[in-house]
Amino acid sequence: MVSDDFEDRPSEISDGLNPPKKQSARPEKSLRARAMDILSRQEISRSGLKRKLAPHAESEAELEKVLDEFAERNWQSDERYAEAYIHSKSRQHGTLRLKQALAAQGVDEDLSRRFLPDRDSEQQTAMAVLRKKFKQPAADLKEKQKQVRFLAYRGFGMDTIQTALKHAWDEDEN
Repeated sequence: MVSDDFEDRPSEISDGLNPPKKQSARPEKSLRARAMDILSRQEISRSGLKRKLAPHAESEAELEKVLDEFAERNWQSDERYAEAYIHSKSRQHGTLRLKQALAAQGVDEDLSRRFLPDRDSEQQTAMAVLRKKFKQPAADLKEKQKQVRFLAYRGFGMDTIQTALKHAWDEDEN
């Protein structure tokens, strides 16, 4: 015979899929603590941090106060974020894509422009990316168009793409 004791304790029963929920004994984290946790793991733009903290803030003023404090103490810096982002992504992407990504993160265009690679290094990056993806020069127009689309997707400008297509395999022929 099955005992009816389990009906008295429905919160302790698990169906195997959803474990019983436990009440958290820990108090809710403060907005400042949440911001510190986020910034301890990664550099992030002010607008990115604001977006992550907004659901936990009681008011816009409280959120702005925390963001201002962190910026004042230089714990959060859009300049440092832009520099780190460009440093990590500039080996695979062109300046157009880097500028677009930083603008989407709310970083000022003038600020991001200071850290963008110069024309020569972007040219070298485009040729390296092209040689890595395509092992030899384009044999026909269709293949050349494919290479152009690939570099354009990576954020390189048309002048950089044309130069890269022209000179990417020059070193191999010497």
